[in-house]
Amino acid sequence: EIAVLFKQELQNEEAKEGKQVKLTCELSKPDTPVKWMKGDTVLYASEKYEFKQRGTVAELIIRDVKSIDS
Repeated sequence: EIAVLFKQELQNEEAKEGKQVKLTCELSKPDTPVKWMKGDTVLYASEKYEFKQRGTVAELIIRDVKSIDS
């Protein structure tokens, strides 16, 4: 099986506290399961985090951004 690679890696994004930010990456294989992590901690869908995936593009939306989210 062919390894899945990043066609476009995550880029740094800036957001004001209390707003939301969207992080996007593109994979070499469509609909590949993605695990979003902050350091060693796995993130799960919640009011704070939303995950979207369309084909090869995966997105993480972080709502109500705080400095601890950096």
